[in-house]
Amino acid sequence: MNTETLKKIREFKGNSLIALDKDYVVFDIETTGLDPKYDEIIEISGVKVKDDKIIDSFSSLVKPTNPISPFITELTGISNEMVASSPSIDEVLPKFMDFIEDDILIGHNVNFDINFVYDTLESINYPKKLSNNFIDTMRLGRYLLKNLTHHRLMDLAKVYNISYEGAHRSLTDSKITYEVYLKLKSQIISEFGNKEEFMRHNTSNNYGVRANQVMPTTDIFDETHPLYHQYVAITGVLANMTRKEAMQSIVDAGGYVEDKVTNRTNYLVLGNNDYNYILKGKKSSKLKNAEALKLEGFPIEIISENVFYEMLNKE
Repeated sequence: MNTETLKKIREFKGNSLIALDKDYVVFDIETTGLDPKYDEIIEISGVKVKDDKIIDSFSSLVKPTNPISPFITELTGISNEMVASSPSIDEVLPKFMDFIEDDILIGHNVNFDINFVYDTLESINYPKKLSNNFIDTMRLGRYLLKNLTHHRLMDLAKVYNISYEGAHRSLTDSKITYEVYLKLKSQIISEFGNKEEFMRHNTSNNYGVRANQVMPTTDIFDETHPLYHQYVAITGVLANMTRKEAMQSIVDAGGYVEDKVTNRTNYLVLGNNDYNYILKGKKSSKLKNAEALKLEGFPIEIISENVFYEMLNKE
């Protein structure tokens, strides 16, 4: 494996939570593309919430160093003319960090926003890491609204009869996500009574899948894929996929999934939460087994959830 092609581990990144909090910041960013290495933030906004009520807001356009493409302008409505006199990212991000303080962050597909801000803070040499814990409304929606084909923000807004007008601007998306989170919390309490019962129900569903039950949905494989003919085990709760979805992705790439770490395992994938836990000295039995095998010389690599996604996408 060429580690130079893999994204670095964001070791100070906060934990992905399943929580029904009342105090938090909902935020969203608009960018010139999907890769923080090459693309830039052009708008960042958030709403600060106490006791489930919005008490403050933050919003700023950002002037990028490179022109905004016509596609991004069409998608977001943000043009080069609009940002011509806007502050630079090294002016805006410190103010945003002061706004969020140490609050829990909430967003839709929030890992994208968290990672982008985390990496951008590093690029401007900001002294503080983005280590806030976070809640993903897309993840909650996938657990709660299993009948939906897609769990985009627009899909959840439609389910809960929330206006989607003005979407793809960061302050509007923050406010829509805030309303979606309130609806998700209400439905969780209504159907399950509390967070613990909700988690018990979903954890049992995700972990109930056995490796021998997951069959590929294709018989055409890319033999250059990094997971082709590789044996992969997973430990911990994944932030962006259910365990079943991750296992399916592996076998559809031509790999093999394992319920346990063995001497033939090539990769052990650590859920984001597990990766943060090991920084604090906590290790699962699978991780302990993998480390022991690696020390014995077996060709096993221990990778974070983020690196796993990059491998799936061949990045």
